[in-house]
Amino acid sequence: MKQRVRFTKLGKVRFLSHRDIARVWERALRRAGVRVAYSEGFSPRPRLSFGLALSTGYESLGEYLDIDLAEEVDPDQLPAIVAPSLPTGIVAQVAIVIPPGTDSLQQAVTSSTWRIDLPAVAPGDLIAAAERVLALDTLPVTVERKGAEAQLDARLAIVGLTPLGSVLEAELTTQPRSLRPAELLRAVDPMWVAGRVLRTHQWTSVDGARCEPIPFGDLGARGATSAPHAEARAS
Repeated sequence: MKQRVRFTKLGKVRFLSHRDIARVWERALRRAGVRVAYSEGFSPRPRLSFGLALSTGYESLGEYLDIDLAEEVDPDQLPAIVAPSLPTGIVAQVAIVIPPGTDSLQQAVTSSTWRIDLPAVAPGDLIAAAERVLALDTLPVTVERKGAEAQLDARLAIVGLTPLGSVLEAELTTQPRSLRPAELLRAVDPMWVAGRVLRTHQWTSVDGARCEPIPFGDLGARGATSAPHAEARAS
């Protein structure tokens, strides 16, 4: 059985790297008594497959994990089973069974929505900047990929920009070209400094319809913080 789990990454756990989060889940599943299938070979590893890596320091209302299970577990019960073994800020929200042959999260997710706090930017300046960028045909920016600098047309990766006071909501593609929030800000105005960066949604396309890998209600920018062990903001 293979299951897909949606979970939060809020508060102080934002400082854990992608690899650290993988280790957290490996330990949590082991402590919870959930039997995970292992890879073959000289160094067997739990068969866990994560979605798009979240940069260290960023938070998220919906991260995803695919788990190959060695024995059947009721997906409705899985979040509650692992909850006591997860650290504050990581909450397993929901789990579903996925059939064999389902596209990996890396293949399926085509864009993400972000909320970027810009406390030092006046709302009027943010509106003007968003309108200027959306009117451009190209927006060059230098990015780092695999340890080397490269030129990228950021405009091609910007699906939408919505100013909300001193918060910029941005939908950025993840394929065929990706753009990170820090790279977006550098392209728009190198002087801007982000406060909180929160991933609110990850989007896939199913039969032409835009949807999430696992929908989880109507979550706002501060949503899901009332769930057990979640923190709305780290001190």
